[in-house]
Amino acid sequence: MIKVINWVLIFLVKFYQLAISPLLGRNCRHYPTCSNYTIEAIQVHGPFKGSWLGIKRIARCHPWGTSGFDPVPPKKK
Repeated sequence: MIKVINWVLIFLVKFYQLAISPLLGRNCRHYPTCSNYTIEAIQVHGPFKGSWLGIKRIARCHPWGTSGFDPVPPKKK
């Protein structure tokens, strides 16, 4: 079931990347981009924590927010 949720969430992000992001232009202040960060966070941490990490990252992506290299944190054992 978790794999299905992961697939749906990643599909939605990829749809955004292909259909919506080109209309908005390259605005992300971070590397990897917020959408790629969200995909990686979902793959590493699962759908719930990964989505939460993606939302927090998008909230930091504004002119007065952070910028630069910001990798997905590793999964704690």
